[in-house]
Amino acid sequence: MRMEPEMSIAPPPPVETTPTSAPAPALARPGESPTSPPPKIEIRDLDVYYGQFRAVRDVNLDVAANRVTAIIGPSGCGKSTVLRTLNRMNDLVDNARATGQVILDGEDILSTQIDVVEVRRRVGMVFQRPNPFPKSIYDNVAYGPRLYGVRGRALQEIVERTLHKAALWDEVKDKLKQSALALSGGQQQRVCIARAMAVEPEVILMDEPCSALDPIATLRIEELIAELRASYTIVIVTHNMQQASRVSDTTAFFTMGDDRAGYLVELGETSQIFTNPRETLTEDYVSGRFG
Repeated sequence: MRMEPEMSIAPPPPVETTPTSAPAPALARPGESPTSPPPKIEIRDLDVYYGQFRAVRDVNLDVAANRVTAIIGPSGCGKSTVLRTLNRMNDLVDNARATGQVILDGEDILSTQIDVVEVRRRVGMVFQRPNPFPKSIYDNVAYGPRLYGVRGRALQEIVERTLHKAALWDEVKDKLKQSALALSGGQQQRVCIARAMAVEPEVILMDEPCSALDPIATLRIEELIAELRASYTIVIVTHNMQQASRVSDTTAFFTMGDDRAGYLVELGETSQIFTNPRETLTEDYVSGRFG
């Protein structure tokens, strides 16, 4: 390196600095506060097709760990399609395919190298209508663990523990050998939630889990969701705005574009989405002026 000869030069006068010279803090992602927990699931550039029809386009969405994320929007906007993509249930639909990434704890579950059975163990699903198997209450809850080879006392402990978690044990402990189909609709749905939890998932997906239930059963499911958020990451699709505002921490609003493909309009804290939405489309929908 070439060195310049030393010269005697008076130092320049001091330059005043202001506090704004400090580095700016990192910005949160859209829909995230600076204190948001890290994402459990990261959806990146997701498109979902049924044959040639693109049902969902350009979805980018983070699902925070141990929180309840509600997906709302009009019928046909792709809410359930996105939900089913999170555990590869769309694979069971003829001509369905997805592009982009769905990253679960750093691993892209859309990869052809992924173990889909393991994905569905880690990401459980509760459907719109209660769908217990035509088996006993015990056998419904024990079904998944049995597939993984659990037997004997260990299986009994899983069934009892899971029914406790589903807030159902006290109601069914004396009739575990009875058919689950003999239970009320709300109880059947809690059996289905218990069945999903019995294989120790990390995420529970709920596709309008209360749409077929009466108000009392709906309230019990909502109370259960509030209890489960401490142990699970929950994503719920609902058409019920009041339910979304009651049970969720974060809300994602979807609608359809001119091409009929669903897309994400806005993601944010639930209180912000329902009281101070950033987008006019969101405001119109949550206020009942949509369409």
